[in-house]
Amino acid sequence: MWSHMGGMMGGSGQVSDPYLGYFGILFVVVVGIVLVSVGGLVYFLMLPEINTTTKIPQNKTIQTSSKSSPYESVLKTLNDDEQKVLMVLKKHDGKYLQKYIRNEAKISRLKTHRILARFAERGIVNLKKIGNTNEVTLAKWLEE
Repeated sequence: MWSHMGGMMGGSGQVSDPYLGYFGILFVVVVGIVLVSVGGLVYFLMLPEINTTTKIPQNKTIQTSSKSSPYESVLKTLNDDEQKVLMVLKKHDGKYLQKYIRNEAKISRLKTHRILARFAERGIVNLKKIGNTNEVTLAKWLEE
């Protein structure tokens, strides 16, 4: 009644190997990895903007300003609002209250707080709690 080859329904007579499914999955995974790797390599070679090396033409000279102060160097890296905050501080000899910085820079209280918190993390300013505001002082290395 039950035969090894076909079962009760009559089957096709094939014996299934339990490892055949695992090898099939493994084969598909390996082929997928190879295809993605080859695609990535072709993409890297065809699009030069991905290359991390920078080529400088030999007939070009790069001019660097060795006379720029730390303040000017930092100022170049900041966005508009951050520049406003730093300029207000510089205008007041590097020491001012946060609530007045906000008014003079004409930016919101939250944005001022976030900018000054980033500055404090970077070591650009020092914050000292005074009442319900902060006294903001430019770092010594930034002053001239």
